Amino acid sequence: MTIKLEIFQPTSNSEGSQTVVLNTMALEEAKLESYEKGYTAGWDDAAAAQTQDHKHASAELARNFQTLDFTYQEARTHVLKAIRPLLNALVGSLLPELARDTLAPTVLETLMPIAESLADAPITLVLNPHARVAVEVMLKNATGLPLQIIEESSLGEGQVFLRVGDTETEVNLERAIAEISLAVQNFFELPERS
Repeated sequence: MTIKLEIFQPTSNSEGSQTVVLNTMALEEAKLESYEKGYTAGWDDAAAAQTQDHKHASAELARNFQTLDFTYQEARTHVLKAIRPLLNALVGSLLPELARDTLAPTVLETLMPIAESLADAPITLVLNPHARVAVEVMLKNATGLPLQIIEESSLGEGQVFLRVGDTETEVNLERAIAEISLAVQNFFELPERS
């Protein structure tokens, strides 16, 4: 099948109109080729746009990471600096008070196994005069054992020596508090050194 198309171009001479003859197969092939070119161009544009979006998103993510003001270590240091006063207050004021309150029960807990093994031996407690009342009342009420109490003002309020026969055992809550304080201090100094 052949299609005749008329050309509408003004000509300088007054000849008649010209006719162009096209083959329908060639026209269909031209349409298909145009479609393929358009489809490929659209696909390429979409792929380029996606690649550009991906590059933009990656660059934005990289910028966001770069704009962070601190690293994990710096964040950890900030948190530790924030809780340091709390822990120092706990170690400085709460632990000594807790030690005073728990000295008598700790002495009792330490004394009982010793007293059971040396049933009739006299028990001597060497302690600070300020700790005497609490320790003496608890031990007499709990054990009923004969006690000899020697006050020694050079001992700390959290320090007691238990003597039964030739055996001497020390209860030293002040040393425990000092060790805890040192451990807390060292813990906070570690991040500052690194």
